[in-house]
Amino acid sequence: MQTINFRYFIHLYGYKVVLFGLLVLTLLPARAQNDPSENLIDYDEQWIHYGFAMAWHSSRYKTLYSDEFATPALDSLHSVISERLPGFKVAMIANMRLLKYLDFRTMVTVGFYENRLLYRFTDGNSIEELKDQTMVEVPLLLKYKSVRRRNVAMYMIGGFTPALEAAGRGDDLDTRTNLKLRNWNYAVEAGVGFDLYFELFKFSPEIRYSWGMRDMLTNEPNDYTLPIKQLRYQNFSFYITFEGGPTYLKKSKKIKR
Repeated sequence: MQTINFRYFIHLYGYKVVLFGLLVLTLLPARAQNDPSENLIDYDEQWIHYGFAMAWHSSRYKTLYSDEFATPALDSLHSVISERLPGFKVAMIANMRLLKYLDFRTMVTVGFYENRLLYRFTDGNSIEELKDQTMVEVPLLLKYKSVRRRNVAMYMIGGFTPALEAAGRGDDLDTRTNLKLRNWNYAVEAGVGFDLYFELFKFSPEIRYSWGMRDMLTNEPNDYTLPIKQLRYQNFSFYITFEGGPTYLKKSKKIKR
């Protein structure tokens, strides 16, 4: 029951949370820039930081019709539509300094997804295929930062993300629904964000887009996969990340002594 309520909450408020996050992404950097004090002065000199992240996302299937879709055998099928549905992610972060303005970041992420295909027919009827998935993702990212302006720095981030369905079995078929898909994927990601330096931690709002690179259809077609030639994931996410500064605090204590 708790899982149902959680997904229901995400379905109702997911888009509102993303819009609120975009507002935060716009307003917080200006506020941090006006802060007269400079926080976490030596933060970027440390070679590794740890933290955690939460994300609200919207995902959909990117479909390509097959040649069979235009044949008389499927003349009763009007269209196959993919709808965007909201979801949620949580992650642990390890961020390593490579160069002055370049970091390597990895995030062990658990993502909760819902994806839907709507098969619409010429007689007005429709069939819905809904896929609930819990994915384990490990993004491998490069983060390019701007020069820090007091307590604000902008950055671009991008990289490669392998993902595995937590209840799946590698490349085996998922037979829980009529739409049979593979259980693992890989994607290319790109995004932008702001690093906001506070007294005890660094807070970073970020938006990121993900393009699934693998065709998720299996080699065993059925009535649901027959009109589709390719099916790939697309995902838009809003992240908020927190990275602590315990090393900075320890250094400050040593200086005071």
